[in-house]
Amino acid sequence: MNFLTVLPLAVVMVAGTQLVVAVFLASSDRPRAASLGFLTGAGLVVAAGVTVAWLLTRLVGGVAADASAVAGKVDRGPAIDLVVLALLVILAVLIWLRRNRSGPPRWLGGIERADPPQALRLGALLFVATPTDDLTMATVGASVARHDLPWWHLVPFVLFTVFLLGLPLLALLLLGSRAARVLTRMREWAEGHAWIVNEIVIAFFALLTGLDLIRSG
Repeated sequence: MNFLTVLPLAVVMVAGTQLVVAVFLASSDRPRAASLGFLTGAGLVVAAGVTVAWLLTRLVGGVAADASAVAGKVDRGPAIDLVVLALLVILAVLIWLRRNRSGPPRWLGGIERADPPQALRLGALLFVATPTDDLTMATVGASVARHDLPWWHLVPFVLFTVFLLGLPLLALLLLGSRAARVLTRMREWAEGHAWIVNEIVIAFFALLTGLDLIRSG
């Protein structure tokens, strides 16, 4: 496993409400400033979330490894794989249950008029308050730590998440006045089909984790 393995989970982070909000901000009164604020808030939370999961997994895994060494067992990998699989199952179920929800939550009213500080807080709050994002960050951090990869392997995941979230802003910058149609299509796709892509990505990562579990067994 390397940092490329967890990159597809960045799609799960943004496909859905997060992308819908990014589209709304790219169509807001101050699209560039608001979008940059939103991306900054989201990036900070994602970086913090995967880092905390990575640190906790290494800490708990280290304690477990020390305890296992006393008993003559030193392989903590299968236990972490089981935890990751459990997180993936919960994540898949949550996405399935939330599949018919569309548009930004009601408590995000007025985002079209958000200034950069408001957009930054919005980006941070949205990723903190979304259970699927919390589970995804925990999965990524735990998976990277389980394979004893250094912290910097988390950085491409964070950057790719921000890049995907920034696609509406990129469309605006590249297409100018013609971006409205593209942004509308992005929003419609996120509202109608994102959950399918998310489930496929989760199934793929669950397969990889299951193979790790089989090999370690």
